[in-house]
Amino acid sequence: MGILFLSSLLVMLLHSVEGIPLCLNSEAPFSVNSTLKFCSDPAYSSYGCCSQDRDAQLSQRFQSMNITNATCASLIQQVLCAECDAFSEDIFADSKRQSTPTLCDSGLSSDSSGYCSNLWQTCKDVPILNSPFSPYVVGPASPPPDGSMSVQKNIQDDTLTSQWESEQDFCTVLGAPQAVGNFCFSGTPFKFPPAGTDSPPQGICLDKVSSGSYIGMVPHPDLSNRIFLANQGGQVWLATVPKNGSLGPLAFNQSVPYLDISNVVVSDNELGLLGLAFHPNFLQNGRFFVSYNCDSQKSANCSGFCSCNIDVGCDPAQVSNGADSTACRYSSVIAEYSANGSSSPAQTIHANPVEVRRIFTMGLPFSTHHAGQIIFGPSDNYLYFMLGDGGSIGDPFNFSQNKKSLLGKILRLDIDKSPSTSEVSALGLLGNYSVPNSNPFTNDNNSRPEIWALGLRNPWRCSFDTLQPSYLYCADVGQDNYEEVNLITKGGNYGWHIYEGTNHYVPPSSTNQSNITDSITTIPPILQYSHASVNPIKNSAAIIGGYVSHSQEDACIYGRYLYADLFGAAMWAGVELPAGSGNYTTARINSTCSPSSPLSCDFVANSTLPNFALIQSWGQDNQNNVFILSRNGVFQMVSPSKCKFVCNKKISSTPGAPPPASRGKSIVPEATHLLLAWLTWTLLKTGMEL
Repeated sequence: MGILFLSSLLVMLLHSVEGIPLCLNSEAPFSVNSTLKFCSDPAYSSYGCCSQDRDAQLSQRFQSMNITNATCASLIQQVLCAECDAFSEDIFADSKRQSTPTLCDSGLSSDSSGYCSNLWQTCKDVPILNSPFSPYVVGPASPPPDGSMSVQKNIQDDTLTSQWESEQDFCTVLGAPQAVGNFCFSGTPFKFPPAGTDSPPQGICLDKVSSGSYIGMVPHPDLSNRIFLANQGGQVWLATVPKNGSLGPLAFNQSVPYLDISNVVVSDNELGLLGLAFHPNFLQNGRFFVSYNCDSQKSANCSGFCSCNIDVGCDPAQVSNGADSTACRYSSVIAEYSANGSSSPAQTIHANPVEVRRIFTMGLPFSTHHAGQIIFGPSDNYLYFMLGDGGSIGDPFNFSQNKKSLLGKILRLDIDKSPSTSEVSALGLLGNYSVPNSNPFTNDNNSRPEIWALGLRNPWRCSFDTLQPSYLYCADVGQDNYEEVNLITKGGNYGWHIYEGTNHYVPPSSTNQSNITDSITTIPPILQYSHASVNPIKNSAAIIGGYVSHSQEDACIYGRYLYADLFGAAMWAGVELPAGSGNYTTARINSTCSPSSPLSCDFVANSTLPNFALIQSWGQDNQNNVFILSRNGVFQMVSPSKCKFVCNKKISSTPGAPPPASRGKSIVPEATHLLLAWLTWTLLKTGMEL
C-alpha cells in the first residue's frame, strides 16, 4: 500500500458525508428576492446559501486578490461562489479546515470533468493575493515542529507553482472524482449524476405478534431483543421479541407494567402518554423520560405556562368554548423517571412511578394537535421534542409561524445541564432544561431559543435514520387535503399554515395574519399524498410516520422510508434517488399477514389486508426489525416469501456495521484529519510506502 492508497483513503474520509442540501452553517438553503450580483448564477438565487450581503462580501474578497489574468479570475470567482451552493456543506467537505470546495478531478476517476486540473493549468503562474489555495489553509494547520517536510515550497510567493510541488500534489489534496457518492465542484451549481431505475417492492409481509392497542415502541438501551411498549393511557410494558424464525408472539405480562403513571395522565382522543425516551447513558444512570398530557382540573401539579398569551397574540377568552372547556386546561409535560433500584438499570423490570423531576410543562390552547414525541439525537445526545400547533382548524393564532411560540415546532433541549436562575428568567424557560448554544435562534431576541425547526401542524411520528443519523424524518398531519413527510434541518421552516404539503393553504379565519407573508422561506416536503387518493368517500386521512428500514428480513424494503395512513388502507415506501440528493420517489405498497402468523390475523372484508382498525405508530427494535402498532395489535415485518411476495434483491451491507458519520462531519477527529493531510504530503515528497 502506497501513496495512491493513502490519497484514496484521505478522499474517502473527507467525503463520508450525507447529501441533503445544507449550507456551511448546517442550516437549510433559501431563496433571495433578486439575482445576486457577484455569484449571479440563477441557481444560487433561487435556492442557495448566500444572502445579498454575503454575495457582496465575496465580491470584496475577490477584488482584494488582484488577479490580472481574466481566465484565471473567472475560475477563482466560480470557486468563491461555491459557498453559495445549496450543497456547500458537502462540497466543502470540512468547512472548519478548508477554505475551498473539493474540486472535481480527472486524475482520480475517468468519469470527471477535470476541473481541478484545468484550474491548475490556468492559474499556476498567476499571482493570487491571499490565495484560498495556500497549503497553510487547505493543508495542516502548521508544519511539523522540527521544520522538516514543510508542506509548502515558498509561502511568500502568491503563485500555485511556488506553493505546491506539482499538479498531482495540488489535486490530490484539493480534488476528488466526480462520481455518485462524491461531492465535488466543477464550476457550476452542484448536480447529482442521474439515478438508475428503481423497482418498488411488491408488498410487506406481517406477523401479528401481540393483541392490544399501543402507541409507542422503544428498543431497550442494552441492545438486547427486549422492547418497551407504551399505551395512550399511561402504562409501559417491557417485552421480549422472539428471535427471527421462532414464530412466537411478544413475551410480556400484561398485568405487570414496567411503569404505570395512568393516575397523572389524561387520555382521550389526542391526549395521553405520547412519548418515551431513554437517556443515552441509561445503563449507567437509569434515567428515562415520558411525555404526556395532564388535566389541571384534576391535578394541581399540571398547571404551567400558558401557550395562549399576549406575547403571541392569543387571548384565552377566545378559546374558551365547547369541548375544549378552558384555554390551557390541558398541558404537555416531559417528566423524568428512574430505573435505579435494588438492581442495575438493565435488570430492572419495574421502574419507580414517582416522578424524579419535571423537565417541561406548558399549557395548551385546545385539546388537539399536541404531537408529544421525544427522542434523543444520535449524534448530539440532546432531547428533541415535537409539538403540534395546539389545535383548532387552520392554526387560527398563527402559532406555527410565530417564533415567540413553541407550538408547531420541534424543540431541542439539553436535559443534562440545569439552567441557572438568571437563564430561566432571561430566556423564559419552562422547566428544568438548558438550551444548546448551537440551536439556530439562540441569538434572536424575537425567537424562542428552544426552537430547532418550525412550521409544523402535528408531527406524528419522527425518526432518525439509524445508518444516516443526520436524516431526521417527520411526518406531519395535514388539515383538509394533503399529508406530508419532511426532512428536518436546523432552523428549517416547513410552511404550515402558509402551505399544506406543497399547496398554498388559506385558513378559514385567523386572528393573527400580520406575520404571514409569501416572502417567508419554507422547505417543501420530500413526500406527500392527498386525502382523496386514500379515502375518496370521506376525503379524510392522517399520516403515520415510520422508519427507514434496515431490517435484514426484507431486502426489497431495505433502505426505504416506510409510512402509512391512520386508517390502515394505504402504506408507502419512499426512497432517495440518487442517494444523498434529497430527491425522493415513493410507491404505494400492499400488506398482508403470513399464514404462519403467531396470532391469528383479522382481515378487512373481501380483502387480504390486515384489519389494523387504526394504525397508531411504527416501531423498530435493536435488530432493526420493523413493527406496526395498531388499535388491533402489534404486527412485525417478516420475510416477503412468507406471503409469496417476490424479492430478488440482496442486502449488501454488513449487519452490525457501525453507522456512517453525521453529514458534514468526517468520520475521524479533526486532529486525525490534519495528521492524514500532513502524512499524505510526507509520502508525496519522499516516495515512501506504508
